[in-house]
Amino acid sequence: MADTLNVALREQLGTNRTRQLRRTGQVPAILYGHGEKSVNLSISIAEVNSAIRRGSKVVDIRGAVSDSALIRDIQWDAFGSTILHLDLTRVSADEKVHVTVPVELRGEAPGVREGGVVEHVTHEIEIECAANALPEKLVVSVNELHMGQSVVASDLELPEGASLLSDADAVIVHVVEPVPEETEGADVPGADGTEPEVIGGRKEGEEEGGE
Repeated sequence: MADTLNVALREQLGTNRTRQLRRTGQVPAILYGHGEKSVNLSISIAEVNSAIRRGSKVVDIRGAVSDSALIRDIQWDAFGSTILHLDLTRVSADEKVHVTVPVELRGEAPGVREGGVVEHVTHEIEIECAANALPEKLVVSVNELHMGQSVVASDLELPEGASLLSDADAVIVHVVEPVPEETEGADVPGADGTEPEVIGGRKEGEEEGGE
């Protein structure tokens, strides 16, 4: 079931008005798509944060406008902690949409017991999927991943009817040999206990010249 966002029309625009809106606990947003007129909206920050935390991509809009919409873009502040603006696109339940979905790892790879290290290389992929079947995330099990093995994008289990848009050969996760750490001081002259040669100095047994 999609999250519901209660919206109000945003009549007054501009930077100052937007700042005032945010101070009242509202987020400015715009709704567009399907050849209809764009509508400027305001939405409760609490409702928006709740939908984002739950990973919702398609939401039901109620209030001044009633529609189903895809959260197309989120504008964050410089610290990535506060939502400044939302872009919403009208969608129908069975409409195909292009989205980016996070990839999460689950389980314990036997390759770790074999001395390897699990590297999560690709953290999100792009897919095309019906709006009513959008996954919050894709889960990859590493329980069968041995040393030297990998999972690529084409191995991912997608929702029925969905298609992969990312590179099919993109490595999602693999188990590789750990990179050996360099020995501290290994490249420092004299670190092995020998005396460093002084350029221009006298060798042993050589007399000091002069008159």
